[in-house]
Amino acid sequence: MIKKFKTNIRELRTFLILWITQSFSALGSAMTAFALVIWSYQQQGSALTTSLLTICSYAPYVLLSIFAGALSDRWNKKATMLLSDSFAALCTVSVLILLTTGKLQIWHLYLINTLNGLMNTVQQPASDVAISLLAPQRHYQRVSGMRSLSNSLVTILTPVLATSMLSFTSIRFVILFDLITFATAFIALLCFVNIPQVPKRDSAGNETILQSAKSGLRYLRDNRGILDLILFLAVINFTASIFNAALPAMMLSRVGGGELALGMVNTVSGIAMMMGSISVAILPPPKSRVRVILNCLLFSMSSENFILAFGRSTPVWCLGAILGWVFIPVMNANMDVLFRSKIPIEMQGRVYSARNTLQFFTIPLGYLCGGVLVDRVFEPFMAVQPMDSLWVALVGAGKGSGAALLFLVIGIFGACSCLPFRADKHIWRLEE
Repeated sequence: MIKKFKTNIRELRTFLILWITQSFSALGSAMTAFALVIWSYQQQGSALTTSLLTICSYAPYVLLSIFAGALSDRWNKKATMLLSDSFAALCTVSVLILLTTGKLQIWHLYLINTLNGLMNTVQQPASDVAISLLAPQRHYQRVSGMRSLSNSLVTILTPVLATSMLSFTSIRFVILFDLITFATAFIALLCFVNIPQVPKRDSAGNETILQSAKSGLRYLRDNRGILDLILFLAVINFTASIFNAALPAMMLSRVGGGELALGMVNTVSGIAMMMGSISVAILPPPKSRVRVILNCLLFSMSSENFILAFGRSTPVWCLGAILGWVFIPVMNANMDVLFRSKIPIEMQGRVYSARNTLQFFTIPLGYLCGGVLVDRVFEPFMAVQPMDSLWVALVGAGKGSGAALLFLVIGIFGACSCLPFRADKHIWRLEE
């Protein structure tokens, strides 16, 4: 057992260095994003305002990913990651300077998030392919579980550390911590991580960028199981984005809510994801990865949304967070293994980028819909309801009740959206 453990460590040594340092950097970035969401909501008091921060990040990412993947397959993965991370750090420095001089405005954050989104279009596929190059295929499930574990820890620690820093210091110290984590990850990647080059296809050098992008779409067209699974996740992402847009508006405005309640729910979500991640890392592969993916998403959509809608206290909301997030790492890991094992490594950059466009284009749409629905539809609707109405009995009254009613709606929509894909024969053929 000890010998096997040492062998695994030796085989994954470079991946572990990259994973640990990049996860540390992700924690700093997440803390800055969390602090800026609170800052922007305190400035405007609008769910749409905070939603636009994410929309600006995802819109260029979705629109240009399909072409960026073709570039990513041609470019050096390590250099691409270093340049992208450096640009993100410069954007963070810009926020710090604007804050220090008292000139930071919401539109500055929109612009900076848009620029970061542009750089993510090439950074993300380069990072995904780098993982495939650094980890042997037999470790793919373990690697996916470890990445989910680090994401969970980031989710747990982000609200705790960010809220503590905001309480005892200021948002400037959060941003400084972010820059320290960036420097750590940058030095580790530059000095201690060697990413092998991707084997070149014979025709790769003769392809234009447009032809390379088309080849990613052509691969998905010819592999309907992967395409249908991506479209299923696009529907889930739409529902999840509405959820994410409405959550701060409800938590920060409901009776019994506030920054502490929002932080506790986010922390509990991270703990639930950590539990799921650990189970993925230690359990043997399931007999049916497709069944696991579909069942995990159905359970998640059918639990947390309803509990948040009907709950009136932080402990109840935390219970919903546990049920909603505990199986998400299990789903992600099995989906990741399916993609990495089915898609040829020399095609992964462009295929992942085509996937990003198709799977994630619903995220900015969901955030936009969530912000508009909370501010313009559900909150005004609940504001005029008499105290003896059915809606007040279901979700309560006062500011935040409109967001709670929206959770009820997306709970029904999310559960129903899972059912058609369970009968999709192309998805089930991925088991073959």
